[in-house]
Amino acid sequence: MIEQHAEELMGMSPQVRVMVTCAVIIVAYLVDFLCCRLLIPVIRKIAVKTAFKWDNYITNGKVLHNVFHLIPPITFLVALPLLFPEDALWKSLAVKALYIYITVVFCMLICEFISSLYAISSESDTLKNKPMKGVYQMLKVIVVFVSVIIIIGVLINKDFTALLAGLGAMATVLMLVFKDTILGVVAGVQLSAHDMLRPGDWIVLEKYNVDGVVEDVTMNTVKVRNWDKTITTIPPYVLVSDSFKNWRGMRESGGRRVARSIRIDMNSIRFCTREELSRFAGKEWAEGMSMEEGTVNLKLFRVAVEHYLRSLSGVNSNLMLMVRQFEPTSEGLPVQFYFFTVAKDWVPHEHLASDVMEHIIAFLPEFGLRAFQKPSGLDFFNLNLKFDRQNPSIFENI
Repeated sequence: MIEQHAEELMGMSPQVRVMVTCAVIIVAYLVDFLCCRLLIPVIRKIAVKTAFKWDNYITNGKVLHNVFHLIPPITFLVALPLLFPEDALWKSLAVKALYIYITVVFCMLICEFISSLYAISSESDTLKNKPMKGVYQMLKVIVVFVSVIIIIGVLINKDFTALLAGLGAMATVLMLVFKDTILGVVAGVQLSAHDMLRPGDWIVLEKYNVDGVVEDVTMNTVKVRNWDKTITTIPPYVLVSDSFKNWRGMRESGGRRVARSIRIDMNSIRFCTREELSRFAGKEWAEGMSMEEGTVNLKLFRVAVEHYLRSLSGVNSNLMLMVRQFEPTSEGLPVQFYFFTVAKDWVPHEHLASDVMEHIIAFLPEFGLRAFQKPSGLDFFNLNLKFDRQNPSIFENI
């Protein structure tokens, strides 16, 4: 049948062949246009009604468009030998152009399909927190690279497999040219496999002044928005070769740590008087304690603060909570308040920590304690005023 049609076409005049060729091209592109305008919306409506979600991503992208865009070149490639059986220079050039066109469209088709796979994985409960964008980008690079090799083989009439074999000798040069890309892909795989980094993680990398939330992880860069609203981009392999702090563990735990200290003036640390012991005995925090002579006011202060912290709804009492001392210094005795707030976001965490510290500082005089503070200029002025009252000019300057 095909040979019979070929013989009939050979008997046609050149003008008729050109007209038939134009008709084939018009019909092919008309089919492509109708499929894109009429068939694709129908397919998308069917995909939306299915129980699966992955088909929505494939049909909503440009995958189907690229599939139908293959109809015209493939149709003309099949019809070209039938319309023009004789060999000619323009025919070989047309065949090469069609092969290049098909390769480009097919490359776009595969890249769009990879993009759809990335969108599907981003919605998956298992993969949505994985930095998979770099892996999909590398797949696209491989597809484009193979497509370029095929196009070069078509242009120089060489088999693309032979070209790929010849590129083995250029492996060293390619490794130097694509060194950052290769390191980025390997680092991305390590970060994903060991679950070291996810988009949305708060990381700190002091060496590069990075302190913020990871916004994007690609094949070549990791984009971090710092808390001062600046954006820092670093190569992925830096996160593998250097150490960095990831605050994800804090967000997934039961609270965020507060470890703040007050330096107590050691001259204010003393034994409690009988009046103080009797007054403290009726307090809720002193229940079960024996108020004996020789009880130090700092000990009662520590007990009272721990009870106060455990009574706060914003403090997670199930995690570590303690009031401890550090080694005394020339600036007093450091007393640290170590606890975890239920709120993990920065603003409510800092608000609660500030409220607690303000309450504790105001709590000190009740136990006869004083916070250590270096004297200021006003302190020296008041001291000078106290011992120089005979000079009336000082009072005039107040």
